Amino acid sequence: MTPVYFGPRSSPLQNATVGRFVCELIWQKAEAIRDYCTMGVFDGDKLVAGTVYHNWHPETGIVELTSASLSKRWLTRNVVNAMFELPFQRLGCQMVVLRVSEANDNMVCIARSFGFDEHFIPRLGGRDKGEYIFTLTDDQWSSSKFRKSA
Repeated sequence: MTPVYFGPRSSPLQNATVGRFVCELIWQKAEAIRDYCTMGVFDGDKLVAGTVYHNWHPETGIVELTSASLSKRWLTRNVVNAMFELPFQRLGCQMVVLRVSEANDNMVCIARSFGFDEHFIPRLGGRDKGEYIFTLTDDQWSSSKFRKSA
């Protein structure tokens, strides 16, 4: 699995392709998010997963991540390190945020194992759909067992 970063100025077509891929898998709506940059994960030439970095607030150093995949094998240590390199090293963020449906047991488990702090909010996803807000600071990531040593 090979992670590749895309941005609207550097690779607009590839950035949009990964953005649509993630939005379709998560919300079944290609244009669910507007302004973003992405990281695509490829198995050979095939896009198998992606992360969309959106709702970036440079003044507070916070960005939201949304990821989706076709394969459970995509989340290798190399991909995980690339996923967090963009917000923490390249964008200079001090915290990342994930919104996760209470029904997405797999992602809830992954976020907990990565050391994210969690906050459950009933109805955040709709009348009968709660969501978790997960946060991970740069300090938490720096001391994570998943972070590749520099």
